[in-house]
Amino acid sequence: MNRLKDKFVSEISPALMSKFNYNSVMEVPKLEKIVINMGVGDAVANAKALDSAVEELTQITGQKPVVTRAKKSIAGFRLREGMPIGAKVTLRGERMYEFLDKLVSVSLPRVRDFRGVSKKAFDGRGNYTLGVKEQLIFPEIDYDKVSKVRGMDIVIVTTANTDEEARELLVQFGMPFQK
Repeated sequence: MNRLKDKFVSEISPALMSKFNYNSVMEVPKLEKIVINMGVGDAVANAKALDSAVEELTQITGQKPVVTRAKKSIAGFRLREGMPIGAKVTLRGERMYEFLDKLVSVSLPRVRDFRGVSKKAFDGRGNYTLGVKEQLIFPEIDYDKVSKVRGMDIVIVTTANTDEEARELLVQFGMPFQK
């Protein structure tokens, strides 16, 4: 069993039960999934850009991403419906906990001038979204093999009903929020 999963069962779940006065263990908010999306605008002109983005996401997550395609044509971006424009991965279960552990303990501290993640990035339904400006913060990415610095969106989906519950859950997992 994963380190964070153990911590959730033994420490976090009881702490949340006492803080929010839940009657049942099933009421305690938990992580549902983590979705990582990498938009590759260059893929319109250069198909190899998408291949390298897919390769990098595979290295970071340990799971093969799905290529996302344009929903509608936009002439200003020279974009046609159905063109590949990005890649995304949905992590659940064991891989989700491994990724969150790596993100919190290794990757986020490697960000330059890091002062914590924003407290305001909750969506009102207990989900947290976080943007990363470069993929180099992940230890699996080799600096010399990177063709272009790309950012990504990381969405942490929880079963929490309110942002307050979700924030407390992520704080317990060790997410470094701004003071």
